[in-house]
Amino acid sequence: MSASSKSKHSRPVAPEKPYITVRNSPIHGRGVFASRKIPADTFIVEYEGERISEKEASRRHGTDPDNPFHTFFFSLESGKLIDGGVDGSDARWINHACEPNCEAREEKGHVYIYSLRDIKKGEELNYDYGLVLDERYTKKVKKNYECRCGAPGCRHTMLAPKKK
Repeated sequence: MSASSKSKHSRPVAPEKPYITVRNSPIHGRGVFASRKIPADTFIVEYEGERISEKEASRRHGTDPDNPFHTFFFSLESGKLIDGGVDGSDARWINHACEPNCEAREEKGHVYIYSLRDIKKGEELNYDYGLVLDERYTKKVKKNYECRCGAPGCRHTMLAPKKK
């Protein structure tokens, strides 16, 4: 089985030589970069961390006074969350982009990051966070979740567009 293949009943197989490296990002803080060429539709890394409830996530949210809107939470279909800030994998450093080169796929309660297209060595990996908030998207709320991806079609926010 190749690094990018998987069966319907097993998790993706990690490559022998990692596809990624973590370093400072021109987009925001730390970032994940391709350490070699990554073909389209390749499994890259699992988003790992502590599994927590929404109640626990609410308790932990905003604990960094310098950046209260930054978390490593990843919501699961079950309603649980993965807190990548606790025992998390390098996937927690993947930044948001409005025109991403990767996507997150949830499979049986696990989140796997796959490439959407060929990614060149040295290119920063990113996916669309598509954050969802129940509150109204005011200018202030959008600013709190500001996007810095610089893509031509940038929404200027990591928030998912509201459904009409």
